[in-house]
Amino acid sequence: MKKVAIVGAGRVGETTAQFLAEQEICQEVVLIDIREDAPQGVALDILQTSPFFRFDTRVAGSNDPAAMAGAELVVITAGVPRKPGMSRSDVLETNVAIIDGILDDVMRHAPDARILMVTNPVDVLTWRAWQRTGWSRERVFGQAGVLDASRMATFVAMATGFSIRDITTIVLGGHGDSMVPLPRFCTVNGIPVSHFLDQSQIRDIIQRTRDGGAEILALRKNSSAYDAPGASVAAMVDAIAHDRRRLLPCVAILEGEYGLTDIAMGVPCVLDHRGVRRVVELELTEEERGWFAESAAAVAADIGRLKAESG
Repeated sequence: MKKVAIVGAGRVGETTAQFLAEQEICQEVVLIDIREDAPQGVALDILQTSPFFRFDTRVAGSNDPAAMAGAELVVITAGVPRKPGMSRSDVLETNVAIIDGILDDVMRHAPDARILMVTNPVDVLTWRAWQRTGWSRERVFGQAGVLDASRMATFVAMATGFSIRDITTIVLGGHGDSMVPLPRFCTVNGIPVSHFLDQSQIRDIIQRTRDGGAEILALRKNSSAYDAPGASVAAMVDAIAHDRRRLLPCVAILEGEYGLTDIAMGVPCVLDHRGVRRVVELELTEEERGWFAESAAAVAADIGRLKAESG
């Protein structure tokens, strides 16, 4: 991949740019932000780490949306972060206005790009990006499940003492309190996690995964998470840039999968050079279907708010 544009040079945007540059996932990263000189400062700071990490990725910053021209992928991290005690939905009204302007810029300056939404509430805003651009679902998707699954894997490693390298997890649903961690699909080098942990421990991990972002926000007090989100975005960009066909949980527009349409939800997706190559539909138990339906209802409610306001 030649060029990735990141709109939003805050902490998530900066960390994402650092990972992309270090790993040389693309040839050029441009950070775009409305704050005067901020993206230029972030870009220069990252460039000055190149002698240590030995990368040649070009990193630039700009206040002009036109700088995204030629980008093959636009990562959107701009928006107002939530504060302690707030849900991701609480920032919807503010962030949708910000995102609408960015989407117009993307359509104007990078009409052939793919869009990777990171701004919360990511499920609803991914739907908004798909609805506003009119692009295919291949090209419009969001980051959440990769992050949530990484949190779950971390908690499993902490509880079992096993290497994180051997732990595989998957999380479906909306990126919020009703997300759906699936312990049935969680393994340690192919062995079900239930072989090592009892049901009480697994329930604790499920809840801690759901509260993962809020826990960090409460501990940091003045900032939400940004290291793990940045690493999650980089993993998705790597899968697309190198046409890896990786199976990763992403926010995707559903077209009948899981019995849903006209909604964006976290589901297993195959990522390749086109973006979302396909959505993988899992056979869920009755209990899991109930969790997924509850999560979908929460996302649909927020989408309904947007439809009502625009209608």
